[in-house]
Amino acid sequence: MTTAIIGGYVVPVDGQPIDGGTVLVEDGKIVAVGTQAEVDVPDGAELVDASGAWVLPGFIDAHAHLGVHEEGEGWSGNDVNEMTDPNGARFRALDGIDPYEVGFDDALAGGVTSVVIKPGSGNPIGGQTVGVKTWGRTVVDMVFAEDVSVKSALGENPKRVYGEKDKTPATRLGVAATLREAFTRARNYAAQRDAARAEGKPFDVDLTLETLTRVLDGELYWDQHTHRADDIVTAVRLAEEFGYKLVVNHGTEGHLIADFLAERNVPVILGPLFTSRSKVELRNRTLRSAGILTRAGVEVAITTDHPVVPINFLVYQAALAVKDGLDPEAALRTLTVNPARILGLDDRVGALKPGLDADVVIWSGDPLDVMNRALRVFVRGREVYHFDEAAGDGVVADRRYRE
Repeated sequence: MTTAIIGGYVVPVDGQPIDGGTVLVEDGKIVAVGTQAEVDVPDGAELVDASGAWVLPGFIDAHAHLGVHEEGEGWSGNDVNEMTDPNGARFRALDGIDPYEVGFDDALAGGVTSVVIKPGSGNPIGGQTVGVKTWGRTVVDMVFAEDVSVKSALGENPKRVYGEKDKTPATRLGVAATLREAFTRARNYAAQRDAARAEGKPFDVDLTLETLTRVLDGELYWDQHTHRADDIVTAVRLAEEFGYKLVVNHGTEGHLIADFLAERNVPVILGPLFTSRSKVELRNRTLRSAGILTRAGVEVAITTDHPVVPINFLVYQAALAVKDGLDPEAALRTLTVNPARILGLDDRVGALKPGLDADVVIWSGDPLDVMNRALRVFVRGREVYHFDEAAGDGVVADRRYRE
């Protein structure tokens, strides 16, 4: 199926805006973006008139708990933390996602079409993350990047969880030691496994250590939950010691060491920004962080950490960051190309350009103006959400199977 979104103010993000532009979509992919004169719309294509509206790529929340920490479901729908083993590298967020959780509908209303769903931060090593679209009938339908990263945590959360159990790690020293021991075991395991393979000998596979060897080999990113500046520095120190690809998550005090992060090319998935200072390590939270980090040269993505902040408020966090000093163009990048590039997903999502998934959102105007809204949302070229003006509410395409 071919669809042409025509006449809108097209903001590719990774390129200059096009007034009266055209986005041509075929079989779930973007095939052309340009002016009306530049894009040849084939006969029979479905035409979507975006005149007077803004057309952008779908937003990305690079750190969310959609479907594994369901809203309003209590313990029954909370599968975000398997807090029974400090090293949960073998745990997968994919295995706990409920695609019918209401947060996925909220995401579409906020123009969010892709999320990286992560385990929680109760363990030093929480488990594997997964990239999914925010519309689909099953997780199988929704996954677009099964192998993204491993979630880890420093700071208050793991020391509190295991301190209350009277077991290691109960301090920052213990948390760092747990990570160090885990990677040392993984390195030794990889050497023994490779030697056994070379000699044709049987070898017992350890799912936890296999996952960590993939981190050491650079196949998976290391998503490090960390708030305080000293914990961020510990995260960098550990990454340099073992040579893995570090992504700072939250980075609440990252603005205090912005030059340190920039010099080492460490990206930050920043946020959530709409919370109270509910614990000590959040005392320096500020909406100025995104602007300070960006001006220092740090690549920044903004996150809601849903359900900590409702995922449809993602763009509002960026808007208030603009109010507190973030450049508007940079703000749109924190929701699109930056999260995609930070986690190696930029071959699929993050911009309006040929070859990428046709995740396209038509906005009533500039999305950084809180009075504007997502009017129509396309995921892989299929319209899955529209705002019903008469009813004053959004309508999500039915996810259920119908005979």
